[in-house]
Amino acid sequence: MDLKQKLIEGYYSICASNGYTSYDKGIKPVIIPMNEDLYFFKDLIVADKLIGKASAMLLTLSGVKEVHTFTLSKAGKDIFDKYGITYSYDKLVEYIINREGTGMCPMEMTVRDIDDLKEAFAALNRKLEELRKK
Repeated sequence: MDLKQKLIEGYYSICASNGYTSYDKGIKPVIIPMNEDLYFFKDLIVADKLIGKASAMLLTLSGVKEVHTFTLSKAGKDIFDKYGITYSYDKLVEYIINREGTGMCPMEMTVRDIDDLKEAFAALNRKLEELRKK
């Protein structure tokens, strides 16, 4: 079974070729294992339902080999193109929309003007902590 099929059938938010899966939403399924091991996704193939610039930067920093997604933001695509990451998507969108449907996803907003992958990792961890406190 390919990873996108596993994603659908298991109702996961992410699946990786090492067997890792998660039901968490947003960037949590990517950033949580990276906080334990920065290179958790090194040389892996990943399927994720939705990838914006934030997730693209994290996966790229972690050393992902290949990514498949249903929805990819243009900024996420630019990251994969810049770093030579193999990817596929079903739908390309201008940006990832927040859960309320009222504007840009806060994670996408956090990295909008960041180009450095490690700086993005730090900024996204700060943003998650800020949101957790609310």
